[in-house]
Amino acid sequence: MIKKTLYFGNPTYLSLSNKQLVVKIPEVEKNENLTHKLKEQSKRTIPIEDIGVIILDNNRITITQGVVEALLENNSALITCDSSRMPIGLMLPLSGNKTQTERFRDQINASQPLKKQLWQQTVQAKIKNQAYVLSNKNNTIIDNMLVWASDVKSGDSDNFEARAAVYYWANLFNEIEGFSRNREGVPPNNLLNYGYAILRAVVARSLVASGLLPTLGIHHRNKYNAYCLADDIMEPYRPFVDKLVCNLVTSETNIDELSQEIKFKILNIPVLDVIMDGQRSPLMVAVGQTTASLYKCFAGKIRKIKYPSFE
Repeated sequence: MIKKTLYFGNPTYLSLSNKQLVVKIPEVEKNENLTHKLKEQSKRTIPIEDIGVIILDNNRITITQGVVEALLENNSALITCDSSRMPIGLMLPLSGNKTQTERFRDQINASQPLKKQLWQQTVQAKIKNQAYVLSNKNNTIIDNMLVWASDVKSGDSDNFEARAAVYYWANLFNEIEGFSRNREGVPPNNLLNYGYAILRAVVARSLVASGLLPTLGIHHRNKYNAYCLADDIMEPYRPFVDKLVCNLVTSETNIDELSQEIKFKILNIPVLDVIMDGQRSPLMVAVGQTTASLYKCFAGKIRKIKYPSFE
């Protein structure tokens, strides 16, 4: 079953009752002119087990400890946003798998050659997906990118990932004056930032469910980054976010502001269609297959990680 992504952008009171998330609107609760029956009818309930990601995007949201505990027990990801309404925090459970200790040990003991091979596969999958997005959007020449993907060596010692990124971003939004990929850059960087934050949460959640530490990466090693492995594994999935943003740039009249309408469309990331092992699959399900295969690589059961493609 595909878990739900819930977004709350207005003042809301979130509590727990009978393993259900209870959503109340404070203005309704405080209105003395409304009957108890009408107030009860305004409530919304959602089974906790159906929730995969929950986003809190208003400083007047109240959430009870019981909700937080239930979400984490259900291996849900809890995202909080800052005053600019961009994701700033991510909460995940400490334990998401019954054989946690064994899996941590396998991950920690993974050899450097294995991690380099996994990074090679990761970069190859990312460049191929980037090439598809470029070709699909504006028929940009991608033969060079496909050659770079095939030439990636163990550990990407020749840094083809960076070479491909320069070409990719120079051509993806070439119709937008002054665009370069930069967190603080001109739109649609704001849409990309938001989409990547959602994707990161989906990947981190799945890593925990697979019994892995999101902190210990196969390539990323920033000592200040608590989600190095999530940042590694999300790389081949980024182009799916990019393609969604390309569609929004084409269809929306104003992308300068992250309106709620645009956010709701970006929140479809977990249910985007991807191709995994020749079969169409929702992105969230595919991420689960990717992280499960990653653990099998760490455990020495297989040598190739599963990544999605567009076709």
